[in-house]
This record gives sequence, structure tokens and C-alpha cells, in this order.
Amino acid sequence: MKAEIIAVGTELLLGQIVNTNARYLSRELAAIGIDVYFQTVVGDNLNRLSDAIRIAQGRADVILFSGGIGPTQDDLTKDAIAAVLNRKLHIDRLAMDKIESFFRDRNVEMTENNRRQAIVIEGGTPLANETGLAAGNAISDNGKHYVVMPGPPKELIPMFEQEVKPWLFQHVLTEEMPIYSKMLKFAGIGESALEDRLLDLIDTQTDPTIAPYASEGEVTVRVSTKAPSESEALLKLDAMEVQIRERLPEHLYANEDVPIEYTIVTMMSDMGLTLSAAESCTGGLVMQSLTSVPGSASMLKGGIVCYSNEIKEKLLHVPHAYLEGEDAPGAVSPEVAKVLAEQIRMIGDADFGLSVTGVAGPGYSERKPPGLVFIALAERGKETEIHELRINGNRETVRIRSAKAILYRLWRKLVEMD
Repeated sequence: MKAEIIAVGTELLLGQIVNTNARYLSRELAAIGIDVYFQTVVGDNLNRLSDAIRIAQGRADVILFSGGIGPTQDDLTKDAIAAVLNRKLHIDRLAMDKIESFFRDRNVEMTENNRRQAIVIEGGTPLANETGLAAGNAISDNGKHYVVMPGPPKELIPMFEQEVKPWLFQHVLTEEMPIYSKMLKFAGIGESALEDRLLDLIDTQTDPTIAPYASEGEVTVRVSTKAPSESEALLKLDAMEVQIRERLPEHLYANEDVPIEYTIVTMMSDMGLTLSAAESCTGGLVMQSLTSVPGSASMLKGGIVCYSNEIKEKLLHVPHAYLEGEDAPGAVSPEVAKVLAEQIRMIGDADFGLSVTGVAGPGYSERKPPGLVFIALAERGKETEIHELRINGNRETVRIRSAKAILYRLWRKLVEMD
């Protein structure tokens, strides 16, 4: 089953907003057995949108649209589909009632153009919009399937989960066995290196299938299979996980779709361990990632963003001779990383102290290049670990990967203790 996603909106072509819907839809469709072969972006123009639909009809079984169903005259998605399919448009009464109630309850006059949001295509299934006003639509025509959704992700995602996915199972995937997936999460390794370690499995394994994809500082592998029941699927998925784990035990931190900070908070809470952090170039990203996890209060003592040399010296007792002077190693050095980790651990009376200091860029600092970062992990009663990183990328990439790197080193330490 092949699909194409058509994102509608001139603002996408101008780069004013990022098309995150395509990424979300591609991932969710793959999980239920529909492969996205093409993604198209087209502006708010009836002729060009109609052309895009005709092209998609020739190469896809399912065509999904995001955007272009609002109240203004340039919201033309339903108009274009109706024209191509030679179907009429009409007002859906339930959608119109919701729109009228919305304005009435707020004591605001409803302009006539808001009626456009209740328009649906003849013979299609209206899709309720629980978080917005524009109704979605799903139509089957001559063996092709068309799904129309709003552009804002806060509206599209709930509609896909609550309305579109059930419609696809009922009208499109009727003869397909369900697809079951397991997400394996890796840290401390890049996508290309991970793929190289699994290349024979990826190339020769048709069931389960293995698909790696990367985000900043982490890699995810989706293992998927079709099976008549969940129990049969799990037998195949678990067997493949064992093979992958045997090859990458030092990098596979979870067999569910969670970030490494979630795993760390869970492990440290269960083990009764605590930590504190001192961050320079990451500016609090380590603390932010940990505090985003519910339950982190049980293991996180606190931290300091020590961006300036003055704060490093006054609050964390880094020797002045380390920071300034002709022979000083400088703030971006293994010596300073070590002191920061050890001092923050002692200040917080924590089991672990983490530190990050480096040059996020884009320019040089202390005559040191962007991407040079030192991280340190101090453990109560143990020798402090120090690691040098050389990270390619822009300022944000350096910051994120530095934070993920220190969390990965902490996870490795926790695994050794467990």
C-alpha cells in the first residue's frame, strides 16, 4: 500500500513554517503498514494543487492532505479534490453546529467565511476536529483513498489518531494483517556506525524489518513485523531484539520509545542514587532534560549554570590559575571539567556530579575551535572520568550532543553498577 502526503500552504514554500506534519504522518503510516513513497508541498493555488492531485493519483493508493481547509479564500484543498473527482461540496451540519456554537458561546459575531470550515466533499466521510473548527474528510474513489486534515499539528495529530487511523483500518487495510513494532533506543553511537554493525540484518532480514533513524545525540531502530496476533509478533520481535542487543549492548539503553534521560531517572530512582550538574556551554540543557521526566525530584539534587569564569571560580571553586594566565589551561579544558564535576557533587552531597564545558560556537573561544567540549563524571569515592568530544554542527547541535554525551556516560556507569 503506497501513500503520498501533500502539504498545502504557500507559507511552507516560503520557509515561514516547518512541515513537521509530514514527518509525523510518515512515521505513523509506516507503523500501520502504509509506506509513504512521496511527499509534496504545494502552494495555495487551485490549478497547481489539482495538478499535484492528478500526479499523486498515478503513483499512490492513499493520498493524505494537510492544510488548506480553513476559512479563507486561499484554503482550497477540498475545492481541488472535489474538482478532480468531479464531486460536489456541501456543508456538514454537525461541523457547522460546532462552528456556530463556538462563536455564540464567546459572544462573537461569526463572519460568513467561517462556513467554509464546515464544507465536506460529496460521498465522503466527515472527520471531526476535536481541537479546532475545520472539518476533515475521507473519500474512497475508484480504488484510491483521499484523507483531508487541517494544517496545525495540534489539530492534525488528534484527528489522525481518533478519526483517520480507524477509517484507514476500516476502508484501506481491511485485508492486511496488523503490523507490530518495537522501538530500540541507542546512545553514544551515530546512525552510520550503528547501521554498519547491523547491515547484514538490515539487508537480509525481510521479517521482521529493521529501520534506523537518527535524532540529535540518539538513534532509534524500529523493528516491525506482521502477524495475526500480538503474541506471535512478540516472539519474532523479541528474537530480533536479542540479536541486536548482542551486537550493541553498550549502546542499547531502552526497548521502548523513550529518551535516555527517562531511562536514567528511572534507574537512579530505583537504585536510590542522586546527582548534581554544573553546565557551561550547555546552559542548563542537562538539567532541563532530566527535570522534564516525572519523578526526577527523587534523584536530582540541583545544578549551576556556570557560564562565566567568575561563576566558575566563585561558586564552584575552580582555581583562578586554571582560568586565566599565559599558561592557564582555560575554561574549556579537562582540568576545569574535572573540578566542576567534583565540586558540584560535593556541594549537592550527591552520588554523582556531572559537568560540561566547551565551545558551542560559532566562533573560537580561548583560541579553541567550535565543537571542542569536555565532559566529566565524578562519582562518590571513585576516580573522576573525563572525556573529550569533537562535535561537528551548529551551536544548537553542539549543545544538544554535549548534553546527550554526558547522559550516555552516566547511563554506562549505572549499568555497570546495576
